[in-house]
Amino acid sequence: MAPIVQDKEGDVLVDYTFGPVISHGGVEFRLWAPLATEVSIIIDGSHPRPIERLQDGWHRYFATGVKPGSQYRFGLPDGTVVPDPASRHQPQDVHGASEVVDLKSFEWTANDWSGRPWEESVIYELHVGSFSAEGTFRAATERLAHLAEIGVTAIQIMPVSDFPGRYNWGYDGVLPYAPDSSYGRPEDFMALVDAAHHYGMSVFLDVVYNHFGPDGNYLPNYAPLFTEHHKTPWGNGINYDGDGSKAVREFVIQNAIYWIREFRLDGLRLDAVHAIKDDNEEHLLRELARRVREAAGTRHVHLIVENEDNDSDLLMRDEEGRPRSFTAQWNDDIHHVLHIAATGEMFGYYQDYADDNGKIGRALAEGFVFQGEHMPYRGESRGKPSFDLPPTAFISFIQNHDQIGNRALGDRMITFRPLKPIRAVTAIYLLSPQIPMLFMGEEWGACEPFPYFCDFDEELNEKVRQGRREELSRLPGFDAVDALDPTAHSTFEMAKLDWSQRERADASEMLAFYKSLLTLRHQRIVPLLQDVGAGNASFRHDGGLTIVDWTLAAGSRLHIVANLADQPAKIPAPLTGEQIFLLGSVSETILAPWSVYSSISPARN
Repeated sequence: MAPIVQDKEGDVLVDYTFGPVISHGGVEFRLWAPLATEVSIIIDGSHPRPIERLQDGWHRYFATGVKPGSQYRFGLPDGTVVPDPASRHQPQDVHGASEVVDLKSFEWTANDWSGRPWEESVIYELHVGSFSAEGTFRAATERLAHLAEIGVTAIQIMPVSDFPGRYNWGYDGVLPYAPDSSYGRPEDFMALVDAAHHYGMSVFLDVVYNHFGPDGNYLPNYAPLFTEHHKTPWGNGINYDGDGSKAVREFVIQNAIYWIREFRLDGLRLDAVHAIKDDNEEHLLRELARRVREAAGTRHVHLIVENEDNDSDLLMRDEEGRPRSFTAQWNDDIHHVLHIAATGEMFGYYQDYADDNGKIGRALAEGFVFQGEHMPYRGESRGKPSFDLPPTAFISFIQNHDQIGNRALGDRMITFRPLKPIRAVTAIYLLSPQIPMLFMGEEWGACEPFPYFCDFDEELNEKVRQGRREELSRLPGFDAVDALDPTAHSTFEMAKLDWSQRERADASEMLAFYKSLLTLRHQRIVPLLQDVGAGNASFRHDGGLTIVDWTLAAGSRLHIVANLADQPAKIPAPLTGEQIFLLGSVSETILAPWSVYSSISPARN
């Protein structure tokens, strides 16, 4: 295996290759530990063997005769024994030994797969551990046929990097190269990706580069992982721009490339990028995006951000309309306005989006509701202009792991609201030109909650419980007293989807509804999204109606007229274009409550 990156640091040529390197004669073990004067290695329980320390802070040891399947750990001068931070597999969780895995030996079968164009994406977010009763990669593979049948073209998997304990949302990972062993082996994850490609589905992975979890991260013991120069919600920032930061940057960037190359993933979703602090001329995010795209070559690879700051600069396109760095952003704004419309909830962070139906139109037409304006509840301004971006730069949804899990009981909208408003907002987000994302089970109206869950030692568990109570107590309407214990096994178990519920009559009806909308999307709307330009949308709120028009490919226009209220609304002007969808009822002058009308007008000559 050739080195991924070599770089000159002073007079030393540094080979930045993380993790074991397998060759015919054995395995070279490598650890970047500049703060450690000496390091030893323990292979398959043998006595510690001293490792050569090089000038560049690397410690390397070639072990002859060692093969995949061997387990190893590194010993530090203080007696601490640690796993490989670039471990590929942790059979005994994050504190145990690392296993040598030959990822090159996996036999791929979908070798002609090169990905799908972004505009064809219908994303399905899932958590491996709760997507099935078994909670494994293999069990998830068995459900791909269901997703393909309803029209899903991409699955987005919540973080899988090895985390401490038996269950976790995934954002407490500490070994970013190792899929969590509770989900299966790395080869099982590869098999899931391979199978998805046979179904014509892309696979995206949620990755976390803004912090490490609170238990099992040994890197600070021997490397300058953190810096006091930057602060984040989790403490000191990751050292992306201080002394020793080159290796830290490489550790993260190569991880992103690793998922794309070794696991053949079709893209990544970067968690909370607003918390990634870097004062270098080329920000880590820009460098990561650039190098991932270079590594992907001609494949369709898509990079997604979650960005609380709504920084539209990350989504800019080049002269040919291609993303300069990132393909799209999760658009919380569209969730908030549609959630308020469907539920009437106006507490907490929803306050900044309430009592203004025009915000629905702006979110649909321009992406961000707030494009630099002051937000009273937030207490500051937020966002940058987004009207000059194509609608496909935004991912829309009415559910995701955060928006359900932010509730004290993790309850889904369908458990406390009538079906009519839910169907109305569903039709809007699935038929808009933004890229839609479903949350697992949404398509049949799953009622299982998705509360926050994790599994640490008792000291950390108590801190999590207390922190959760304090967080929820700041949100009116979320009763922290009745909040679920996020560390209890029962909380994790209640999040598991019950697939037998698909057989209920109402679930079958909901499935048919979703399938019909997604079929319509693929047949009539997706063809209009190819090479779609920016800034070609208009919106207005008129007589109780939300009216949005988009000019799409070749000058065709897509129209949505929605009545998101309990009263009929008068149509201000004749509806134009060819009707492609109607939910509810419409006459010449009246649109019934919770009705959605969509039509397409051909290009004008």
